[in-house]
Amino acid sequence: MKTLRILLAPALWLALALPSLAAPVSLAEISRYLNSITSASTEFTQQNADGSSSAGRLLIHRPGRMRFEYAGDDTLVLASGGQVAIFDAKSNLPPEQYPLSRTPLNLILARNVDLTRAQMVVGHGETQGMTTVTAQDPEHPEIGTITLYFSPAPLQLRQWVVTDETGGQTLVRLGALQPGEFPPSTFSIDSEMGRRD
Repeated sequence: MKTLRILLAPALWLALALPSLAAPVSLAEISRYLNSITSASTEFTQQNADGSSSAGRLLIHRPGRMRFEYAGDDTLVLASGGQVAIFDAKSNLPPEQYPLSRTPLNLILARNVDLTRAQMVVGHGETQGMTTVTAQDPEHPEIGTITLYFSPAPLQLRQWVVTDETGGQTLVRLGALQPGEFPPSTFSIDSEMGRRD
């Protein structure tokens, strides 16, 4: 009996010392949550693959629109009209543009997010009390993945990591999303180009 107590003691200690492993939030529930986000803003911090970091304000207007305003300069990343435009504050050239469908952010901004769709989710689990979902565009897996981190009760998107086609990673941490309304020009690439000319 003494031997049994000795064998059980470490397992009991671990059970008491470690937080209980909660089951990850279901993909259907996360999809409903993402689809419920219409127009919101929050502060963000960003850690880039080269070790640099930045901060700023993020505006979201689903479907299809997102705006990263970087503090300290006039750098801007704008998703709108099916395009992602990168405005470099240090350049006089027009913004670089890419199809939104060719970036992992398209998975967040889609009109109808359905993470239960076959082949979209390549990872789903729980780490440090947060549910993680790693997803890719099944039609273009070569463009990379996005791993979303959600806190439970209430369910909230807290951060994401974008892994590009070269393996480079960009981490974006979010504050609490606050509902808001923005004029259409906020997300207009043409309006932003006109403002900068």
